[in-house]
Amino acid sequence: MATISSSGSNSLAACFEHLDKRRFHRHPPFISIKLLNIAVRLQLLVPGSLTGIYNGEEFVFEESSWYIVNLLKLLWHYGLNPLRMYMWVEDILDKFMRIYRYQTHDYAFSSNERLLHALGGNDFTRMLNQTIDEAMQKAGFSLKFINEVVCPAMRVNYGQGVNINSFVGAVSLAGVESGLWSVKGGNKLVCTGLIYASKAEVIPGTVLSIDGVTELFSPGDPVKLYQVTYNTTSGLTGDTYDIVVIAAPLGRKMADIAFKNFDPPVPDFPNPYHQTVVTFVHGRLNASFFGYRDPSTFHLGAIFTTENPKLFINSLGVVSPVGDVGGEGKLPLQSAVWKVFSKEVLTKEQLNLLFSSYDSVKMKKWLAYPHYSPPEKCPPIVLHDNIYYLNGIERAASAMEMSVIAAKNTALLAYHRWYGNTDRIDQEDLHEKLKTEL
Repeated sequence: MATISSSGSNSLAACFEHLDKRRFHRHPPFISIKLLNIAVRLQLLVPGSLTGIYNGEEFVFEESSWYIVNLLKLLWHYGLNPLRMYMWVEDILDKFMRIYRYQTHDYAFSSNERLLHALGGNDFTRMLNQTIDEAMQKAGFSLKFINEVVCPAMRVNYGQGVNINSFVGAVSLAGVESGLWSVKGGNKLVCTGLIYASKAEVIPGTVLSIDGVTELFSPGDPVKLYQVTYNTTSGLTGDTYDIVVIAAPLGRKMADIAFKNFDPPVPDFPNPYHQTVVTFVHGRLNASFFGYRDPSTFHLGAIFTTENPKLFINSLGVVSPVGDVGGEGKLPLQSAVWKVFSKEVLTKEQLNLLFSSYDSVKMKKWLAYPHYSPPEKCPPIVLHDNIYYLNGIERAASAMEMSVIAAKNTALLAYHRWYGNTDRIDQEDLHEKLKTEL
């Protein structure tokens, strides 16, 4: 079996930790972390740093180092909206977590829509067809809260506003909860560790085409195979496979793979991805740009932004190192490494506005996640008899965890379709069925 993949990155930043201090997220990826003997860190932001929300003119909210002060501020500005948002997102997460139970019992789904429907019924599939703005207004959240809290979370996580679909919006808001964790040493350790643990043969190269071929191993017994052609440092080469799994976004600007000799042809589908730019700057932030006359009173380590055409950044924050930090774990906020998210490459003039001085700048521009514009339609998982596509799930929501779920679902689906286990595919009412089985 061939698996075609590419490296990718998603921005999932924690926004606040005001509401709930009681638990870790219940994510089963901890199982992989334990198996690979990888350590985790609870903080995504630099310990001790504070958060502010900037609207282009002033800070509409600034976090305090005092927990009770934050609660009072939230109540004063937004009433019970933050608590209601926590409960709203928690309800969605509780239903979403069912996928791990289904996959533990080896159930698979032939489309992303069927997967979502199995988790949350029509409510989940409907979320692909409405914006997070529409969904939250319908649920009774105030426009002030949506514009000043929900929108900044969308901008930092997906570089887009509240017009993204409500399912990916809920995934983004999950970052509001406490208990988020990161991998000590970087998330890349999960990928390299799993590749090593699986004993997979990795062939570094760029896949150019997949050809449908038929071979006769015995008279009257044709076998369908796939010829995968790829370019490596050694030149153009390839091999034939029974099953092909594509784990890279398809599209001319992404994994531009030609599908040849297929009847019916492999479908083509629009798959626009959203450009984001991340710029790492080692220097001193210009506090006066954000309205602070006295830089010594500026103690924010993360700044999120509302929708404003005048703003040329989505967010910026002090970089939290992937390893341990000395002392109390705090970094100097006045001279530090800052991570800036923007839609376009920052000009020298813009950098000079943001920073009073800096000595190094590193920039990365890439298509990080889909450009969301509901109503969404997910690409198919099964592109041909035994060609499977993982990244279609990103149109529902793009995150490392979504990719892991898609990978497990595809492995189960390919296995069951190969061996004819139809009773394990697209089963309805699984939640009730598993209740009666246990």
